[in-house]
Amino acid sequence: MTAPQTLRLTTAQALVRFLAAQYTERDGRRQRLFAGVLGIFGHGNVAGVGQALLENELAQQDSADPAPALPYVLARNEQAMVHTAVGYARHHDRLQTWACTASVGPGSTNMLTGAALATINRIPVLLLPSGTFATRVSAPVLQELESPAAGDVSVNDAFRPLSAYFDEVERPEQLPSALLTAMAVLTDPARTGAVTVSLPQDVQAEAADWPVTLFAERTWTVPRQRPDVEQLRRAAELIRGANTPLIVAGGGVHYSGAEDELAALVADTGIPVAETQAGKGALLHGDPALLGAIGSTGTTAANAIAADADVVIGIGTRYSDFTTASRSVFGNPDVRFVNVNVAAADSVKQSGLAVTGDAKESLRELRSALAGYRVPQPLTNRVGELWREWDRQVQASYQPPAEVTDRLDAGLLTQGQVLGAVNELSDPRDVVLCAAGSMPGDLHKLWRVRDRKGYHVEYGYSCMGYEIPAAIGVKLADPARDVFAMVGDGGYLMMPAELVTAVQERVKIIVVLVQNYGFGSIGALSESLGSQRFGTRYRYRDGAPDAGGQLDGPLIEIDLAANARSLGATVIEVSDADQLAAAIATAKAAPDDGGPVVIHVSTDPFVFSPDSAAWWDVPVAQVSHLDSTQTAFDEYTEHKKHQREYLAPADPGPTAPKEHS
Repeated sequence: MTAPQTLRLTTAQALVRFLAAQYTERDGRRQRLFAGVLGIFGHGNVAGVGQALLENELAQQDSADPAPALPYVLARNEQAMVHTAVGYARHHDRLQTWACTASVGPGSTNMLTGAALATINRIPVLLLPSGTFATRVSAPVLQELESPAAGDVSVNDAFRPLSAYFDEVERPEQLPSALLTAMAVLTDPARTGAVTVSLPQDVQAEAADWPVTLFAERTWTVPRQRPDVEQLRRAAELIRGANTPLIVAGGGVHYSGAEDELAALVADTGIPVAETQAGKGALLHGDPALLGAIGSTGTTAANAIAADADVVIGIGTRYSDFTTASRSVFGNPDVRFVNVNVAAADSVKQSGLAVTGDAKESLRELRSALAGYRVPQPLTNRVGELWREWDRQVQASYQPPAEVTDRLDAGLLTQGQVLGAVNELSDPRDVVLCAAGSMPGDLHKLWRVRDRKGYHVEYGYSCMGYEIPAAIGVKLADPARDVFAMVGDGGYLMMPAELVTAVQERVKIIVVLVQNYGFGSIGALSESLGSQRFGTRYRYRDGAPDAGGQLDGPLIEIDLAANARSLGATVIEVSDADQLAAAIATAKAAPDDGGPVVIHVSTDPFVFSPDSAAWWDVPVAQVSHLDSTQTAFDEYTEHKKHQREYLAPADPGPTAPKEHS
């Protein structure tokens, strides 16, 4: 008897079956592309994708394999579940991710922030927002946007500019082409990001006859693009002529798994290495070539070498304003750039000589092309001296002197003390995770990375609220590691509810909740720009608003520890360094299936970490009656004098032959 060539399934059932059969492969290692589906159900997806996931789970329970091929995890906030998927995918070097399903209207638009974060950071995640009726038979339905200008516009169109790929499936027959294109973009290192397939609720539940070939296992090879021979030759020639070369290691080093190739290149050549936020950990603490963080949140060591560098070799970086200190950190008037990047658009930034290709392959070939080259010994000596001086400053921040600690109010620590305790008392393989506030900058400067997977700071979108859900994603990706989510009170209040998800799934994450009664980072920025920390304090209003009362009354005593405890987390409150050390030990000893542990600690927001001696371009009001703003504008004007365009070509290329008339 001939086997049936089609299967009668709903669009949602076909979707789930297809996703369960997708794999990625790189360097001979094969893994499922989708670890599962994160979601929150409503009237837009409960009878479509929700019903299909139920059937999938029940079918797996009846089979020989007890693990669902596409397990479902219930989230508490749609934005948060995208963060969880991003954290998971980043830890797996973009080779695995999750799909996210949400209901019509606000459920789907809640994912917009997560979509932007994923695409900016080039992290693959599949978003499945639900739409209203494709047939429009019941229009307008609950939560539907009606546009007087166009009948086919919906809120899901807001995903278009935020997605690496967007499609709307208005008929079941459109699903195969939409999914195949979506998979191709998700697994493309140069194009990946949020991929959005919008699914109207009636189409989700509509049945069709599907070819069985749609559900066959598919393996998507994640390619390693080799660099062009001529690009590489010209890059090596430019580097060989450098007296003060500097490598800027970005996230592409990690995503390519090129850490060993980078270490081998710098061991041969002595070229010093500075790191972006995403690239931190490309070299481990103690490597003699390591200068640490670069740019606005950089080390004085890295920024001092950057100021003199004549050739900057960017590897897997998109040169954000924090990396370049708003185009002021590379101060040599004759500086040239060589950019190794899998994305052509990034490889030409700063007028760089483009080496378009995979970081691992490119570094391997660049090392061969630079055989015999070594930086001048005085540069090597200077790198060592600058780094030792910076490392002393780090230690002083971890263990501040008495003149600092003696002036702290009772029960307060410095932020440097907190970061130092976690860094020194955690295991080398543990992961520190952060995203927004003052801690990302301090972590970039101060954290000593001892394992290439040990540092995870989201600083492409720097999204408050990322920390707890992303920590869940990292822990799901690598259960053998403890994950420390560092979050301030401002970020915590954005998205604490995912603690409940960690409780439900019995996922142990360690949340270090730093209370400093306000938006500390923006408060400090506001003060530096002459805006006097306006609107950044968690304080009562002093007097009525219509009488000019401002938020400068007593502190609002918000009990965040009680809040975390009410959500099911184990909470440890600490008020001194010894208690913090004991809390870290207790949290690490907690069982991996015991759910989240929250360590609550209060810090003094006016004790700052060592300065990076670099700038960040945030415009200041050009006209003001405030003395503080006038002073800030004068300082801003001085900084602008050091801002560069970086428009000179790195290498004009071979001279074209003259034409003869």
